[in-house]
Amino acid sequence: MTEHYHSPDDRRFVRDLRQAAPDEYAAYTAFGAAAVGRADGAIPPKYRELIALGVALTTRCSYCLDTHTAAAAKLGATAAEIAELTYIAAALNAGAAAAHGMLAMKLYKNAVEALDAGT
Repeated sequence: MTEHYHSPDDRRFVRDLRQAAPDEYAAYTAFGAAAVGRADGAIPPKYRELIALGVALTTRCSYCLDTHTAAAAKLGATAAEIAELTYIAAALNAGAAAAHGMLAMKLYKNAVEALDAGT
């Protein structure tokens, strides 16, 4: 048993994923390279990494945070840019919760109406 449930050393298990699903792994890495790693797109590489970092913050992927923070820094991202995108991600997370709150209210209303109708 390992000491920590979640550790940076867990990256070594990518080999297991690659060996167990080689076609899917190849497709996944190619897609990531095309979406984030390309240098010839309309979105410059630094912005691609900042976008990836913002998504990593909202999905709470520790490995993605590690990878995309380092990549953004190598491409010249500043601490101020990372701080600002942190709050953009936080605001969007709050917005998503509010949007899902509207859905919850609709579902609640539907459930109460169904209860009142005896269904």
